[in-house]
Amino acid sequence: MDKEKDKELQPSHPESGYAIEGASEQASVVDGAPHSEPVGRKEPKQRGQWAEVWRRLKRNRMAMFGFAVILIIVLTAIFADVIAPYSFREQNLRRIAESPSMDHLLGTDELGRDIFSRIIYGTRISLQVGFVAVSISVIAGGFLGALAGYYGNKLDNVIMRFMDILLAIPSILLAIAIVSAFGGGLVNVMIAVGISSIPVYARIVKASVMSIKEQEFIEAARAVGARDLRIIFKHVLPNAMAPIIVQGTIGVANAILSAAGLSFIGLGIQPPTPEWGAMLSGGRMFIRTAPHIATFPGVAIMITIFALNLLGDGLRDALDPRLKQ
Repeated sequence: MDKEKDKELQPSHPESGYAIEGASEQASVVDGAPHSEPVGRKEPKQRGQWAEVWRRLKRNRMAMFGFAVILIIVLTAIFADVIAPYSFREQNLRRIAESPSMDHLLGTDELGRDIFSRIIYGTRISLQVGFVAVSISVIAGGFLGALAGYYGNKLDNVIMRFMDILLAIPSILLAIAIVSAFGGGLVNVMIAVGISSIPVYARIVKASVMSIKEQEFIEAARAVGARDLRIIFKHVLPNAMAPIIVQGTIGVANAILSAAGLSFIGLGIQPPTPEWGAMLSGGRMFIRTAPHIATFPGVAIMITIFALNLLGDGLRDALDPRLKQ
């Protein structure tokens, strides 16, 4: 009789409040409520913006090749003292303009200095000029572009007309004028190359800011009483970083090339500093008798610029929101 009563009390469907025989301990049944998820099950994590960019960048083989080359160049610059077999100042007057050999992998220059060692030390100079010059351009141009794009009206006209004047002068000529006025040297070259590229970043940032400032989250920040500078630096500029990163990567290549051009004509970094453009200039007089003196510094410039351009193109494709699936 007791068994028959138990059978009568057992529910025929899971929506009742009684426990079901043989049910899993991980799922509880409540009147009118669906079964709960198993304890061990986890929600799939959504990729962040930069994780998605990195995923797309890894699919671009040419961009990853450029990234690998740049990484090798950066590590070479950091560990130049360990990698270089000789000092960049060390001379051997008995082995002037010697062809590549086991003692000197890339030969010696017109003063008997090891070209391989000088190219390795030259990576420090070239990367320093590239990154510092681009930093100057991004900070100054980004700030001016953000002000012009956010406020508009008269401030926009004043800033952008000044940028148009700078754009009317070729960047290399503007850099030559600045270096001629203030003198050569590493610091002046970085400042000259950085100033000559400010208009490019100002226009890029202005275009991005003009599209972002009309978004709803900017209106919400204004509604809660946020100040303009806080909105610009905390909300607007972080969302305008994609085109700045792409242009900055390509800008490093242009800065290295401009610095090499200034050193080649004698207005940039002066000897005995191992700058690739200055090494190229010193070897041009021996191009027929000892072509390796000018060839290897030129190859170093070419490889670096090529790798930076590949990485810049890959970043542009990875950061383009139209490529999202």
